[in-house]
Amino acid sequence: MIAKVQKFISEVAVELRKVSWSTRTELINAAWIVIVSTALLGLFIGGTDFVLSKLLELMIG
Repeated sequence: MIAKVQKFISEVAVELRKVSWSTRTELINAAWIVIVSTALLGLFIGGTDFVLSKLLELMIG
């Protein structure tokens, strides 16, 4: 059992050495894209909700 765990861990280490890791700059750029996209989507959803609620108020009275 312990031998299987040790083999698994060593295989994981070998695979992790094969990974192409992103650079710090790439990670920062990707994070900014996510932050800006999330903010824009939030503004769009909030604006749509506001407009639709005002239209509903006008229709209902």
